[in-house]
This record gives sequence, C-alpha cells and structure tokens, in this order.
Amino acid sequence: MKTLPLTEHVTIPIIGFGTYQIPPEATGRAVSQAISLGYRSIDTAQAYHNEREVGQAVKASGIDRADLFITSKTKTEGYEQTLASIDDSLGRSDLDYFDLMLVHWPNGDNLGTYRALEDAYKAGKLRAIGVSNFNSEQIEDLCQQTSIAPMIDQIETSIHWQQKKMHPFLERKGIVHESWSPLAHRVDSLKEEPTLREISANHGKSITQVVLRFLTQEDIVVIPRSTNPKHIEENLDIFDFELTADEIDRVRGLDRSQPVSGWPESMMQERY
Repeated sequence: MKTLPLTEHVTIPIIGFGTYQIPPEATGRAVSQAISLGYRSIDTAQAYHNEREVGQAVKASGIDRADLFITSKTKTEGYEQTLASIDDSLGRSDLDYFDLMLVHWPNGDNLGTYRALEDAYKAGKLRAIGVSNFNSEQIEDLCQQTSIAPMIDQIETSIHWQQKKMHPFLERKGIVHESWSPLAHRVDSLKEEPTLREISANHGKSITQVVLRFLTQEDIVVIPRSTNPKHIEENLDIFDFELTADEIDRVRGLDRSQPVSGWPESMMQERY
C-alpha cells in the first residue's frame, strides 16, 4: 500500500474506504468488510452520523489501532464549538485519537474553527489536521494566520473534474490532495468513455479500477465508497498494474471541469 506523508511521522494510505451516505445500520458491516479485505484507512464525518459505528468496527476488527488510519470531519463553526465537537466525536467513536480531522467545509469562522483543530492536534487528540472543500484563497488565508498549515485538502476530484488548478497549487504548498467522489457518482457514464474501455481491456481491469489507478498514480488519495462486498474488494485491487505515460495523458484529456451536484460555489473559481 502506497502512502503519502502528512507530517514527519504520519502517513496516509493512498486509498481508503469512504462512508458518506452509508446509513448507520449498514456502516459497521461495510467497514468490517473493508478492513478484512485490507483497507487500513476509513473516512467518516460528524455529518455522516456514523462515527459510532466506524469506531465499533475498528474495535471489533482485531487490527492494532496503530495500523489503522481514521479520519473524521467537523460540522461546527468557531473555536469553542469545534473544540467541544472533537471530544464528542472521540466519545462517540470510542477512540483515543483520530489520525486526521478536517474542517468539513468553509464557514463563517474558518480561522477559529481551524484553530480548534490546531489545539486538539497539540493536545495529541489528532495526529494530523486539514480541510475539505477549501479553495486556494481560503487555504492561503489559513496558512498566513495559523502556526500549522493544513496537511490535506479533501476536494471533489474525478476524471471529469481533475482539479488541474488546485492540484499543482496543493503540490506547491506541500498539502496532500485527497479526492472525494473519485468515481463521480456516475459509474455508468464512465463506462461510456471509449478511452477507459480500451485501457480497461489492455490491463484486464474494470473501468472503476482504471479510474482509481489513474488518480493514485497522480498522487491523489482516493476514498471510494460501496456497500457491495465485490465492489469493496475490486476498488482496492488496483496495485498490480500501472497505466503507461500515454494512457495517463489520454485520461487527463477526459477532464471536463465538471463537478457533481452540490459542489461548493466557492470552488468554482478553480474552474479553468
């Protein structure tokens, strides 16, 4: 499993298991399946209402906690509210710490919200901190006003929205680029791409595997989500092949700067 560095001592697996829109009653089973199949990174959030079930699956897995990477995200605004919410999340999940906590989206008090993460990080409750859905200007503002720069930005990224402005910006800042919705919620539309069909046939891999491999070869962390055991296993089975330089260029050419619905308006400045 390839990892990317967040700090001198903390790395994140380049593929993890996402739990967005997985109901609490299905979360434990899905996360347990993912861990048993080899996933070591699990992504949840306060807004997903399944932190408790993620924590239960982690406890039941029998895997050493130090070998798992658990991410959550705040849904609060401001310093005091966010600091309290981190303790609430740790209590719900019955975990001593999160490996990564993100500010889930920009809000009316980005600085105060992020400073709560900084203090929780300094207290050892979080091993790494970052943001989600933040554009380049918002990240620059945080970098100028805080002592700990965001270590990761989790943003929508797929072959149809490759973030060709944000990706190099994040690389220059030394911030890891993480993709939510790497399959763009439109797997059927991916199957209509002749380029993907051809590359899929070349490697004897599914189109979703080709897409995930493309993103990981671009050093983008991916967190695909599924409750289908076959798909959970398939999504992880992407490290026994590599796309050629020509194939990479061809997939890059599929970019449309096309987000799925719900993309934050503030990110549209990153359209090109």
